[in-house]
Amino acid sequence: MRIEEHSSPLLEIRNPESAFRNLVTRPLAAGGSDKDVPLLRSGFPAGFLLVRFMSQPETNDSQPDTKDETSNLRERIEGLAAREGADYSAEDRAAFDEFKAALNHGRVRAAERDASSGAWRVNRWVKRGILLGFRMGALVEMSAHASLRFFDKSTYPVRATTLEDRVRIVPGGSSVRDGAYLAPGVVCMPPMYVNAGAYVDEGTMIDSHALVGSCAQVGKRVHLSAAAQVGGVLEPVGAMPVIIEDDVLVGGGCGIYEGAVVRERAVLAAGVILTGSTPVFDLARGEVYKRDGEKPLEIPAGAVVVPGSRAVTSEQGRAWGLSVYAPVIVKYRDEKTDRSVQLEDFLR
Repeated sequence: MRIEEHSSPLLEIRNPESAFRNLVTRPLAAGGSDKDVPLLRSGFPAGFLLVRFMSQPETNDSQPDTKDETSNLRERIEGLAAREGADYSAEDRAAFDEFKAALNHGRVRAAERDASSGAWRVNRWVKRGILLGFRMGALVEMSAHASLRFFDKSTYPVRATTLEDRVRIVPGGSSVRDGAYLAPGVVCMPPMYVNAGAYVDEGTMIDSHALVGSCAQVGKRVHLSAAAQVGGVLEPVGAMPVIIEDDVLVGGGCGIYEGAVVRERAVLAAGVILTGSTPVFDLARGEVYKRDGEKPLEIPAGAVVVPGSRAVTSEQGRAWGLSVYAPVIVKYRDEKTDRSVQLEDFLR
């Protein structure tokens, strides 16, 4: 993108996706193409700006091949995980530290969504690497004070979060374990806990007494309300962790366990519990959703789920008037729902 005033180049934006964040104050570099259609033409008085997208010329700048780096890291971690015994060299520990740094920065994660199909797949080697850390670590003291004692594996201390991470961690007893990723804009209200291997994306709020378990994957702009529990699924390594996609609201006291997948923009009302063995009844579409073999329980995109119950139909159940818990989809998200669950921007 180029910004012009009276056809004189003033500013150049080499990456339109980060426009107005990475402005470079220099004219368009030689070789830049001017063939793209103008976004806005100035027919306004002098001083108004002409904004035009410009195709970026190829650059010879050398960039690290992150795919090759990840492949190399994977080979080393899988080799260490497959090794028997408990003797590890300084080089082995350096490899694990590199792996943990990749987790901390979101470069590797326990599960990923396929961009074309939307299906989630488990990265088994990442889960093996997290388990390797428990085997490699020794029990050490991590006490903050003589009256506040903690003891844990040396490989999983508290994550070294800094101001540059742009994550809000409000004072009051919260803890993020090393090997977890918190994206910029995440808000952590005390007390809350994020375990190793978890991935929490931009703009998500983790409210008081909420848990994000090991390897759980939480999307953008999610609200995990007070006392919400997102279970961890570290073993077996092939098991799907809990997945919560973008713009989901998880109400207070909800529990999501055993690899359940909550698709984007769904709303879980307070007290909803989802497990691998819990069928979910969709009143709006006349469907029943449940885990089927390797296929996890999935809550459809935009579903509004509330706690419900269903009658026990056995003779004794009828005689006693029993019912069992059943989550129920009562509708799908609409404008009224959006207004009722919207988080104010200033809270973030």
